[in-house]
Amino acid sequence: MKVVGLFAGIGGLESGLASAGHETVMLCEIWEPARAVLGSRFPDISIEKDVAELEALPSETDLVVAGFPCQDLSQAGLTAGIGGKRSGLVDHVFRLLDGHRAPWVVLENVSFMLHLDKGKGLRRLIDAFEERGYRWAYRVVNTLAFLPQRRERVLFVATTTDVDPADVLFSEEATAPDANTDLDNHAHGFYWTEGVRGLGWARDAVPTLKNGSTVGIASPPAILLPDGRVVTPDIRDAERLQGFPAGWTEPASREFRASLRWSLVGNAVSVPVAGWLGKSLAHPGRYDEHRDRSLALDGRWPRAARFDGDTRKAVEIGSFPVWRERAPLADFLLHEGKPLSARATRGFLSRTERSSLRFVPGFLERLRSHLAIMENGASIPIPVAIAAE
Repeated sequence: MKVVGLFAGIGGLESGLASAGHETVMLCEIWEPARAVLGSRFPDISIEKDVAELEALPSETDLVVAGFPCQDLSQAGLTAGIGGKRSGLVDHVFRLLDGHRAPWVVLENVSFMLHLDKGKGLRRLIDAFEERGYRWAYRVVNTLAFLPQRRERVLFVATTTDVDPADVLFSEEATAPDANTDLDNHAHGFYWTEGVRGLGWARDAVPTLKNGSTVGIASPPAILLPDGRVVTPDIRDAERLQGFPAGWTEPASREFRASLRWSLVGNAVSVPVAGWLGKSLAHPGRYDEHRDRSLALDGRWPRAARFDGDTRKAVEIGSFPVWRERAPLADFLLHEGKPLSARATRGFLSRTERSSLRFVPGFLERLRSHLAIMENGASIPIPVAIAAE
């Protein structure tokens, strides 16, 4: 299909779709650091600046994709809702569809939108698509199915074609392997900025990479390695944890603060998730209607649902469409990390003392050992990974 990418960021959706054979014909992105990346990585594609000033979609457009701004929808963000200044920009998607009724639309956003303001944001999207004659389906998909990052996002697919969007999103489901963990054999990611509430820790993975700050304050996770070292990953490994080649965002650092690369990566759509979706769009499977469930009318949206043209239905399905084998997180990391500072470690530990978060036994004790080493002024050697890039 011919793809137009709105709110394109650094091209995660478009890169994944390209791997499945779809062709991007136009991009739109307003943030200059992201535009610098797009200009370098998609040199032959027109890049429009402001979706609010975009007059029309190209006549050849088959698929509109939009990872529209999540700041007003995320639990960690402003939670102003779908009508917020940033997330409300999705209205321009419908304005453009009214001018050119593209047969396919894909939206991507944070899973918290299912609950925010009793689901009003999702209801607004659904009503807008149904008024325009689209059938739709959505599903929460976890990047952990492909890479060692726990990252849940809503994929929303709408179409005016004869293809059932449920066949695109719901024909595959996989089960994750045993989640038993061992500090001596698995790395554990966590956010040192949390400790009282939040995402806690992740076994053999990092929690959701965050967008940091638009003024360049990075927000990398920390990783407790099996040998007891506690590090924050290199930005190149963060790019890889999103499915990009190492160095993908480097063009932004030529004109802007290098720390903005963390925001670019944290805002991005995971490339292999988009790749899986692209393959499903090209070769839909077959949906098993035995997964259908009644949809509650209390304003609470399930983690998957569909509209067949007549009825809205909940769908019983997990967040792992497939399960791709990958190296353990400790072996996945290819670049030197940075030891977590004594101040950061101390702050995290102090917050856990008044927290109800649960950690694997021995996790906090190892952090205390790391703190003792850092406070004594000892440096922790970070060996260069042996694995070849």
